[in-house]
Amino acid sequence: MIRILYRSADGDVQTYDTIDAINPALQDTQGVVWVDLVEEPRESCEHILRDIFNFHPLAVDDALEEAHVPKVDDWEDYVYLVLHAARAGTMPEDELETLELDCFLGPHYLVTYQEHALQVVKRLWHAVQQDTRPLRGRAPHLLYVLADTLAEDYMQTVETLDERIDAMEDRIFAHPTNALLSQMFTLKRTLLSLRRILSPQREVLNKLARGNYASVVIEEHEHIYFRDVYDHLVRLYDLTDSMRDLVSGALDTYLSVVNNRMNDVMKTLTVITTLFMPLSFLAGFFGMNFFQPSNPFPAWTGRLVFGLTLAAMAGGPVGMYYWMRKRAWL
Repeated sequence: MIRILYRSADGDVQTYDTIDAINPALQDTQGVVWVDLVEEPRESCEHILRDIFNFHPLAVDDALEEAHVPKVDDWEDYVYLVLHAARAGTMPEDELETLELDCFLGPHYLVTYQEHALQVVKRLWHAVQQDTRPLRGRAPHLLYVLADTLAEDYMQTVETLDERIDAMEDRIFAHPTNALLSQMFTLKRTLLSLRRILSPQREVLNKLARGNYASVVIEEHEHIYFRDVYDHLVRLYDLTDSMRDLVSGALDTYLSVVNNRMNDVMKTLTVITTLFMPLSFLAGFFGMNFFQPSNPFPAWTGRLVFGLTLAAMAGGPVGMYYWMRKRAWL
């Protein structure tokens, strides 16, 4: 799908869905053009990027053929950027989903390419049509709004993961299971993946904010906007590190709780074994001699001995119980 959003010099905003409208819009250097390529065939995208915008073949190949971590390349007349959008799965067992967004930024145009449709871009596309203020400036301001929207989505993702951590911490003491352990490891991998994306992406915004790239494309007064997004990403990166520490601490707590429960189980089994140890000894010693003695020992098979044996078998566990209570083993 090809869609074009054009704000003319006199402030009119129009949308198109054919590439024939690109060239006339580009002639208006006081306007802003946003060309969004969504899941479009490679041949069509290559024609637009190479023949209409005259982007360098290496930059076009990077956008259409290769997957990159967030980065920025300065091609003097335009800037090529790779940004990433992130979205947490709906279930705790789901992994983090990251999708690449390729951007070509010029003084008065922005070209975005989505190999897979991004909800954040779709949401911004419709929002800009309702509120045209992001189009009133130059194209770098539109890129700032896009990057800021991506940062807001990251914040929602981090909040979702934070809620999952709180829920897992509650379940650790109430009902620790192997499924919970699996979810904790999944969450730890998710935070690691998020950290790997946020680290280079904040550097991209940092370079744009400092003016190290594209002095022709991004003017000095526009650097402050990218610095604002950079500050958001720095905060998100720090939050991700803190959450990863929380997950590691929760994992240690889980192992401690499981070990304590195992110790309680072993303690209970040991107590039961100890309580019945005198009974086992007496039963093993006397066997069936009270009824069918193999040797003529009538003194050991009389009523008195029989009663004493029953009393010892009944009182032995009770005595062992109070003895262990006195030793504070229970």
